[in-house]
Amino acid sequence: MDTYDHIRPYYDTEVNEALLRAARHPMFKVLLQFTFPDKSAEEIIEILKTCHSIADFQEKVIYKSVANLLEKSAEEFTSSGFDTLSQERSYLYLSNHRDIVLDTSLLNMTLIDNNLITTASAIGDNLVQRDFLMELSRLNRNFLVLRDQSPRELLMSSRLLSQYIKHLLVSERSVWVAQREGRTKDGLDKTQQGVLKMITMARGKMPLMQYLKELNIIPVAISYEYDPTDILKVPELIAKQENHPYIKTENEDFNSILKGALGNKRNIHIAATSIPDRVYEDIENSRASDNDQLQAFATALDKVIWENYKLWPTNYIAYDIYHKSDKYRNEYDEKELRHFERRLEVRVNIENKNEVESFLLMYANPVIQAENI
Repeated sequence: MDTYDHIRPYYDTEVNEALLRAARHPMFKVLLQFTFPDKSAEEIIEILKTCHSIADFQEKVIYKSVANLLEKSAEEFTSSGFDTLSQERSYLYLSNHRDIVLDTSLLNMTLIDNNLITTASAIGDNLVQRDFLMELSRLNRNFLVLRDQSPRELLMSSRLLSQYIKHLLVSERSVWVAQREGRTKDGLDKTQQGVLKMITMARGKMPLMQYLKELNIIPVAISYEYDPTDILKVPELIAKQENHPYIKTENEDFNSILKGALGNKRNIHIAATSIPDRVYEDIENSRASDNDQLQAFATALDKVIWENYKLWPTNYIAYDIYHKSDKYRNEYDEKELRHFERRLEVRVNIENKNEVESFLLMYANPVIQAENI
């Protein structure tokens, strides 16, 4: 048995059989019909029969699925920074995280467009409880991050995950990892030190900063002008604000996946950049403890992501409404303002101050982050 069998995606040798098996699932049929609206079921199966690797499946099916999705749910999708990356090198993409499925889908679409090595992507096992989602996940080169474990189990699985990430990168496969556990709900993109600690567990005796530098880390900032799941995030934000436990409903994650994929996002931008060598050197020369070095690196990573996060009119509008100001009035027009105000009125209870503030800050916080760089 392979050491990573319980967390890994399919091997290429397993893809064709798994794909033809998955094609019989009703939800998978819906995805395929959406992807190939002008083809018969028989023609679609013939396309699947030509997929003998994850790369085949991503380029022949998933790429087209995402392109069709963007055509229906976004006005423009742009990218920057990827043309500076090497087509021969694998990278560890450390990214802010706003959408369960689209973040990695859009990244890989951009990597394909730039002839770069695509990623294996971390995904929480809580998000793939349904058989259909697990199959799609494994076919799309996702590997599992195990949740809801005891402290001992968490330590063991984190170590295995770190080893697997190292194994992938050494095998010349790029990797995507979110900067934090779960999506950012409040618009404040901050790296969790625990994520970096997990990544570095496989370093052995190598100095911390040297190991991180050798992973070829590329910070990624993805921004959506409108978040289709914004209203779905508000209850959790309020619960946190009021120090109440938040318990997800049974289908909450699945509904977020659907809403995030199908809902209108207007404009989307994804940016990639590198971390200057001096960041690693300065932190290493500080001779601080490992924990303090990881925190310093998290802070540096956040700064790079914030600097490359594209701000939209919605961000500036929310900032001005929240602060009752016109500080950024030149960043949006009257039509954009009215559109956002209507969204606010429809999506939250205007009489509930906590709801309104949580919704506004979700969009305004990226501007506040930019001001504090």
